[in-house]
Amino acid sequence: MKKILVLTITFISFNCFAQSSDFLDLQGKEMHNSIRLNYILMQQPVNQVSYDLEPTMGLVGINYNMPITDWLYTGAGFHGAITGDQGGLFTLGVNLGVNFPIYKNLYFDANVHFGGGGGYRSLVKGGGIIYPNAGFQYKTNAFSFGVQYGYVNFFTGIQKDDNVSFFIEIPTTLRTSSYANAQKTFIVKHASEDVFWKKPAVKSVQQITFDYFFPFGDSRTDASTTPRYHKIDNVLSIMGFEYQRYLTDNTFIYAHVDAMYSGLTAGFMDVFFGAGKNIELTNRINLFGKFGIGAAGGRIYPEGGLTIYPKIGADVKITDKFGLSAHGGYHKSIGGVASFEAYTAGFGLKYYGLSGGTKDPFTGEKVTKIKTQGINIGVQNQTYYDVAKFGIPNSDLQLIALKVKYDINQRIYFAGEASFAYLGKSGGYAHGIFGLGVKSNKFINNRFSLFAEMAAGVAGGGRVDSGEGVLLRPTAGINYHINQDFSFNIAGGQMWSPFGNVNSSNINIGLTYSLSLLNAKK
Repeated sequence: MKKILVLTITFISFNCFAQSSDFLDLQGKEMHNSIRLNYILMQQPVNQVSYDLEPTMGLVGINYNMPITDWLYTGAGFHGAITGDQGGLFTLGVNLGVNFPIYKNLYFDANVHFGGGGGYRSLVKGGGIIYPNAGFQYKTNAFSFGVQYGYVNFFTGIQKDDNVSFFIEIPTTLRTSSYANAQKTFIVKHASEDVFWKKPAVKSVQQITFDYFFPFGDSRTDASTTPRYHKIDNVLSIMGFEYQRYLTDNTFIYAHVDAMYSGLTAGFMDVFFGAGKNIELTNRINLFGKFGIGAAGGRIYPEGGLTIYPKIGADVKITDKFGLSAHGGYHKSIGGVASFEAYTAGFGLKYYGLSGGTKDPFTGEKVTKIKTQGINIGVQNQTYYDVAKFGIPNSDLQLIALKVKYDINQRIYFAGEASFAYLGKSGGYAHGIFGLGVKSNKFINNRFSLFAEMAAGVAGGGRVDSGEGVLLRPTAGINYHINQDFSFNIAGGQMWSPFGNVNSSNINIGLTYSLSLLNAKK
């Protein structure tokens, strides 16, 4: 209940902005980014293990890339198993690539993906993955597709294979401003001749969800439990995050990720992509239905990972920006010897966004204000010392982390983070945490600032002894600001699992890119 109260207060506080100016004084910029969905088929090291292992595994990935120059790009990617017997294998990493035209719409594309993750710990050991690939891409205005040759290498273990992969890429435009303009209000008084300001805003929803899974049928645990493969007949508690992007006024596509924090030994997670539709009852209440397909697993009987997740529910819009959602669904794995399936029920805290333009994208209604939301996106290397394990010796862990911070005002921010192990013999360990932070003014020629955070979330996998997965982590550190938009940071803290035996000090070193989103208000 305390977590829910803190999150509610945090979201409500997003309304805290200051300073009003004419919006023509706001310098906007467009970021022409892309979402890449890829499929990779890997041969498995069946001759190097003493247990049964399916000969092939299929991975699907989602990568969000942004250009650095006309030919160089960077980004982040997430992969999960959907075929074979390694449901629950997930990876997270960063990308660096090149892309340039060869002839008309045909492009050469090559990139390197580095990260951490894993499924069977015996195959990936520490979890480090490097995936270089190169190939060709055919582009159109609406989408592109391509084929690449690459080598997936869990370099800390024995799981590695060269392969041919296929991808589809969808371009997306993000309209932003410099972080120097963050947390300000701009009054829209008159029309502008600038083409940038004539474009419609993007309608989106972000929500934190709390769900309860009620397994039935042939749902069973994996071999790490005692007794092995026993039936799951207790309630599982799940925490998740979802992003929705609207295509019409009542139709949307979405991405959703969950992690379990109670009911089994920590380690279960899922990720889904899908579409949904709203039915408006009043201007404050609507019904919805949606269908997701994706990957799931960890601490359940070995499966391919491919999972479907239909849901229905209702939303109550409390204000123009915040709402509550109640929902129920059916979570079922597809294929495999055993089939994990569960009825689900839960609720969510929603934030409704309209960003990047001066009119509603579907009604054409013009906005009256633009509020700039400060966002910080960072990548970190995290070191955790003497982490408690079960069944294997304690060890230090190296994690790669992606972190996003939403400014509430000039001093306080809300932070979310996903981290995956890549060294330390705990491949497959990951955590997702949310929290609040406070930062100081800049000092010493506006180059330095201090910050402190308190975060909590879910952790598990890799035989890290986090119990059922609840994690607490306070940290404090210092930023070095290269300019208004880029900064280096270093922080230290303590990671503690109140229902497990983890109590580890840690150091985080990272690079952060800061920007302002342009939130519209009617």
